Amino acid sequence: MVNTIEQKIQEFAHRVADELGFALVEVSLLGSGKRTLLRVIIDKEGGITLDDCATYSRRFEGFMDVENLITQSYTLEVSSPGLDRPLRTLDDFKKNIGKLVRITTKEMIDNRTFFQGRLKDIRDNVLSISLFEKRGTPEEIDIPYDKIARAQLEIEVN
Repeated sequence: MVNTIEQKIQEFAHRVADELGFALVEVSLLGSGKRTLLRVIIDKEGGITLDDCATYSRRFEGFMDVENLITQSYTLEVSSPGLDRPLRTLDDFKKNIGKLVRITTKEMIDNRTFFQGRLKDIRDNVLSISLFEKRGTPEEIDIPYDKIARAQLEIEVN
C-alpha cells in the first residue's frame, strides 16, 4: 500500500507528538505553491504553552527537512486547539463531560440539527446533552455519536 504525502506527514506528526508527550489533534496541508501552509494542532493535559509549540515545531521541522516530503517552500504553524476546540473523537467527548458543547448533526434529531448545551454523559456511544433553552426548563436530549457532523467546545464565561 502506497502512502500519500499527507499520510506520511500525519505519521511524522504523530511520532513527534508521542515523543514529546503531546496529543496530536489535527494536521492540515492547505494551499499550494508559495502559499502552502502546514498546520499542526497539539494538546496535552493542562494545555499547550508557547514553549511547547516551539519545541514541537523544531522537532517536527527536523523530520520534515530530512524526509523532504514537501518540495516547495511552506509555512509551518503549530498551535493549541484553543478554548473552543473541535471535538472529533469519542475520547474527545469523554474528556470533556461537564463542559459546554455546540453540536451539528448529519440528520434531524427532534426536528433540528443544531444543539447547544452541557455534555452530561456518554453511554453506548450516545451523548446526553442538557440543552439551553430560552424558555422553560432545560431539556435533555440524546445524540448518537455516529450522527454528529461537527462539534466543538463552547467558551464558558463565569
